[in-house]
Amino acid sequence: MKKQILNTLAAVALVAGVVSCKGEKNETEAKDAQEVAVVEDAAKFKVDAAGSTIAWVGSKPTGKHNGTINIENGVVNVAGDAITGTFLIDMTSITVTDLEAGDGKESLEGHLKGMAEGKEDHFFNVAKYPTAAFEVTGVTEKDGKKMMQGNLTIRDQKKNIEFPVSYAVEGENMTLTSEPFTIDRTDWGVNYGSQSVFDDLGDKFISDDIELTVNLKATKA
Repeated sequence: MKKQILNTLAAVALVAGVVSCKGEKNETEAKDAQEVAVVEDAAKFKVDAAGSTIAWVGSKPTGKHNGTINIENGVVNVAGDAITGTFLIDMTSITVTDLEAGDGKESLEGHLKGMAEGKEDHFFNVAKYPTAAFEVTGVTEKDGKKMMQGNLTIRDQKKNIEFPVSYAVEGENMTLTSEPFTIDRTDWGVNYGSQSVFDDLGDKFISDDIELTVNLKATKA
């Protein structure tokens, strides 16, 4: 009986842990693209490409990899708590940061970019789709957090997503940081190694979820 109770408690704890982790991941739900937000009499800030980046994490049963993607350029318009903007993301800048040169780093970066013959469309095919884009469609308040909605375009497919952000203006400078959030890559047609698309992968699948964290700096235009 004692063993049965312990097993039950362990199962409850496991379920609770899974639910907790799922909630903390800020999973987005891709929806149809929306109209871009407009803010009147806004202060305009130009994105500082050198100080702006998107951190990513991808995972599979045997481990995970992480890296960065550069924000190429963009404009942010701020009027009080209202914010709009459009950002271009340089997909050719995909970098793996958890591997050293000669330790599979170049191979993985090439695979993600689609540089190997016959593997161009496995992931992002940067020769065909060199840029991605994000257009702000609104910012709302939810559970005490600012939630940014926007159209994310990857591989010419545009979907609206929502994720928590914080931003501040200090003099001529503006910063915007997101909490880590996940997108389901298959919503943008990135299906390679997806267990939800292919049913014969066994344990050789790659997670559909990609975790992203946005860190953006901008200066007054």
